[in-house]
Amino acid sequence: MKRRRIGSIGLPSGATARVIDAQGCDCANDECGEIVLCGEQVMRGYYKRPEETRAAFTEDGWLRTGDLGYRDAEGYFYINGRSKELIIKGGENIAPREIDEALLKHPGVLNAAAVGMPDTVYGQEIVAFVVPHEADGPLALDLADLRNHCLRELCRFKTPKEFRLIDELPRGLSGKVQRLKLLQS
Repeated sequence: MKRRRIGSIGLPSGATARVIDAQGCDCANDECGEIVLCGEQVMRGYYKRPEETRAAFTEDGWLRTGDLGYRDAEGYFYINGRSKELIIKGGENIAPREIDEALLKHPGVLNAAAVGMPDTVYGQEIVAFVVPHEADGPLALDLADLRNHCLRELCRFKTPKEFRLIDELPRGLSGKVQRLKLLQS
């Protein structure tokens, strides 16, 4: 058995891990859901904060990591994004990272991040913040071509409604894109 998989965070070590759906039921292999943990080294709760502790655990005592991902048939886990960043459009759960990856396949895109913006019809609508390649410049990136690219790579309902060109994506100290800051711009 291989010990490494490209894109995988690996096998659980020192804890038991599962992937659950919104109702708390186990997801099938390769089905996306929230990764939850249980084990001796997993925290028992927040000190003197019972409400936050209740929210951090499932009813049967598993710690909610907030990470969205899946497990393959051999037990390797993969992370797709964070539950707080999840886009819910018309009742469908969409992992923004899937949209980011589709956008990054376009030759004119240097970097990209998708977020859900409030929408009166669908609950949320998808907006993609795109950093074009410097050589191309923002005027050289054809947004109609970018939309058609997304339609080829993604389902229609996952294609961003709007594309906003920016110079750089906001990042935290760890280098991760701060999607929630994009909502403020």
